[in-house]
Amino acid sequence: MNDPTKKTAGGLRIRAALAVAAVTGLGATALTALPAAAAGEALTVQYRQSATGSDQVEPWFKVVNTGTSSVPLSQVKVRYYFKADAGASYTYACSWAVKGCANLTGTFGTPATPTATADRYLEVGFTAGAGSLAPGADTGDMQLRFHRSNWQPLNQNDDYSFGPAQTTYANWSKVTATVGGVQVWGTAPAGNEPTPTPTDPTTPPPTGATLFDDFDYTGHTDPAIATHGWSVRSNSGGPGVPGATWAPENVTFAKEGTNSIMNLRSSTAGTGESTKHTEILTRASKFKNGTYAARVRFSDAPLSGPDGDRVVQTFFTINDLKAPMADDYAEYDFEYLPNGGWGEPANILYTTSWETYRPDPWEAVNQHSDVRASYAGWHDLVLTIDDNTIVYYVDGQEFGRHDARYLPERPMSINFNQWLIDLAGQTSTTPRAYDQKVDYVLHVKDQVLTPAQVAAKIGAYRSAGTTFEDSVPAVS
Repeated sequence: MNDPTKKTAGGLRIRAALAVAAVTGLGATALTALPAAAAGEALTVQYRQSATGSDQVEPWFKVVNTGTSSVPLSQVKVRYYFKADAGASYTYACSWAVKGCANLTGTFGTPATPTATADRYLEVGFTAGAGSLAPGADTGDMQLRFHRSNWQPLNQNDDYSFGPAQTTYANWSKVTATVGGVQVWGTAPAGNEPTPTPTDPTTPPPTGATLFDDFDYTGHTDPAIATHGWSVRSNSGGPGVPGATWAPENVTFAKEGTNSIMNLRSSTAGTGESTKHTEILTRASKFKNGTYAARVRFSDAPLSGPDGDRVVQTFFTINDLKAPMADDYAEYDFEYLPNGGWGEPANILYTTSWETYRPDPWEAVNQHSDVRASYAGWHDLVLTIDDNTIVYYVDGQEFGRHDARYLPERPMSINFNQWLIDLAGQTSTTPRAYDQKVDYVLHVKDQVLTPAQVAAKIGAYRSAGTTFEDSVPAVS
């Protein structure tokens, strides 16, 4: 995928020596399972196409409540299936919506069983601000579009959900709709039909090699940090603002309730010399397949002073690029931009899976999912990697599913960092600082855990009074 936003991030990160990584931590709060669709909940999706050309896809939708119960739109997801162009990444946009574009989300994912006409989908969701849909009501127009991120031509004619003759709204069964994760409308591409959902286990699976850290330290100079395999970054270099420093003293630890919380504070007064970034990462690159989890608190605004800086708040894994376009490079990111950046005007959360890249001239091979919405506050972030799929979860719900071609070939480090892309978002010289907090981090080697299993595993550690464990073997 060649997303221009990721182009900038990846180029900066890698040209900055790949130590630019940071570790995340996720919380022990029990996750709420998605409710099953209740009796009386029924939806249809009406569709029309607004563009048959080769520059962008324009699927317009109305969701109609044909049932007898009111449906919270925050529980509704609509999927439009298409055939991705070779090597392409995609960008979603909302042109206009009766419910308000700010109350709609668009993410890209991969069907469990890709087909010749459907190896990608656009999933449209709703924020709580969209409200509920009463029986007989509809959402009104949702005028959506997406295009290749580099604006290269695309082909709609081989897309499963595309209806070239659909120039007015009508029921369209080639898109699907779910309520609370239960499919209530449409026919998915072959091999992707709904199956009975097993009960999501809340007990941890059999114990495997695990890294768990509750970040119970006294400060950045606590010798236990190094003993436990972490490095708090202090060297200069990118990514981010030229001339900025990485300030280990700004990585602090404190109790919030009964939990120990790590805080990364990044600050600036509008110059490179005044800008301080923060990062913590594992010294060992020994993590590959399995489950990664962290509870992270993102911030939309500074503690004081003017807002608007193009901040990046992260949880990711990474290894080093041995040569341009080397096929054994790997990187998997949660990246939150509270004030936009990389061409985005406002807050956006990315998950990105990297196969490789070339820094100069820039060329990237990756796949990403994104939601343009505020993620201020605490969030449970889970990433699972097995031999077939990469899946990202946010707060117990699937956020992105990426292809097997982006699977890692070599182990990686686990990282956290917070940094400013540049100083163009806010030019004031008034000092300001942003906080990113981390509750815990977990990696379970070679096991795919559900978000509920992650929560149960963290709960078990805390019930036992365990603040750290690392049984993941070193890579020989």
